Amino acid sequence: MSLGEIHKFRFDDLRLVLDVNSGAVHAVDEVVWDLLSGDGAAPEAAARWSGKYPVEEIATALEEIDTLRREGLLFSEPALMDAALPFREAPVLKSLCLHVAHDCNLRCRYCFADTGPFGGLRGLMPLEVARKAIDMLLVASGARRQCEVDFFGGEPLLNFAVVQETVRYGRERAAAMGKELKFTLTTNATMLEGKVARFLLDNDINVVLSLDGRPAINDRMRFFADGTGSYNRIMPRIKAFVEEFNSRNRGRTYCYVRGTFTRENLDFAEDVRHLADAGFTEISMEPVVATGDAGYAIREEDLRVIEAEYDRLAGLYLQRRAEGNPFKFFHFNLNLEKATCLSKRISGCGAGHEYLAVAPDGTLYPCHQFMGREGYAMGNVFDGEIDPGLRRKFREAQVLNKPGCAGCWARLYCSGGCHANAQLFSGDIYEPYEIGCRLQKKRLECALGIQARIALEDQGWEESKAI
Repeated sequence: MSLGEIHKFRFDDLRLVLDVNSGAVHAVDEVVWDLLSGDGAAPEAAARWSGKYPVEEIATALEEIDTLRREGLLFSEPALMDAALPFREAPVLKSLCLHVAHDCNLRCRYCFADTGPFGGLRGLMPLEVARKAIDMLLVASGARRQCEVDFFGGEPLLNFAVVQETVRYGRERAAAMGKELKFTLTTNATMLEGKVARFLLDNDINVVLSLDGRPAINDRMRFFADGTGSYNRIMPRIKAFVEEFNSRNRGRTYCYVRGTFTRENLDFAEDVRHLADAGFTEISMEPVVATGDAGYAIREEDLRVIEAEYDRLAGLYLQRRAEGNPFKFFHFNLNLEKATCLSKRISGCGAGHEYLAVAPDGTLYPCHQFMGREGYAMGNVFDGEIDPGLRRKFREAQVLNKPGCAGCWARLYCSGGCHANAQLFSGDIYEPYEIGCRLQKKRLECALGIQARIALEDQGWEESKAI
């Protein structure tokens, strides 16, 4: 039997085995762990470990392994991937990212948008462009009933009037066509108060709030044009908004605080702790993506430190849960009982074919991170035509077509990684960003380990039990 489709890893005191194709996770004892080492067939594995374990234990362990294999939970065959791929029919647009502001009132050092203009001129999206984008989405989404619109920048609240009118217009047009639009807005929270906050809350807008954690860490990267740190201004606004959001018992919308860590705060678990201590229960902390000429960029020599920090963060996550004061961490949110559909796990985020970004002048790009990159303009909202060649290129850039991904154990979880990061570092969307891959695998091990630990605590600890 081939061992190429399992992944073994340790999480705290657990020995865990992931069956790559089925997604089954097994907590195993030392005997099974050792027998699953190497590339030999079962009899050869038994002979290899006969000096360490009694013959009876080896026989029992091999029987357990064989039972799981026959049940399709270990060494399982790949699913019929071709039948699941969503590439047989014409692509359907499902979401747009509206760059309503190519400007910002902050000057964050690590900003991939060049502090707002994405390498171009600073400016705001006219209402006409936003309306045309809505019209295009509702038509190009075909029979799809639910569509999504993200307000992005720069700082989108600099163009609040257009945000307001776009929500009104979008919902009116969608309702007339028997559809529904969901809106999300990402903000630095400097303007998140008064009528702005009320509008977002009253209109069920999903909100992503940018804050990097501890005051000194945040202000080292996120500051105003005059150099003044942003923490003291934004923290009270974010706390007030989140408290009001939570008091309304939101069910269909979400609100989370998103930070970025860099080489200058590799102890980022402390920033997550700071956010959790502030009362935030929905948290994300993302690694900065920057080229090596930036002093804050993550380097290969930092990876062991970062991996250890993710372990520490997983420990904090479980500790807070045990104390009855839990928080959710975006990259640890994993449901072993209900996985994402196979076609989505293969095709990824949909950038460039299901999801597009709209510049203030109406130009279309594969996603918000491709904005302004040479060679990636895909059309415009005024005629609604999308470059078929580029669209096909992104549509076919799925995990099974990427040489570095097809044999990776994490392929059905990361879906091949971020196209924009791949293009930034290698110039090719088919060649994943290596540091990003390494960090994604570590986060995935932590997420699987957390779910295994929780399941075992709920069931009572039994070694060599499928979870």
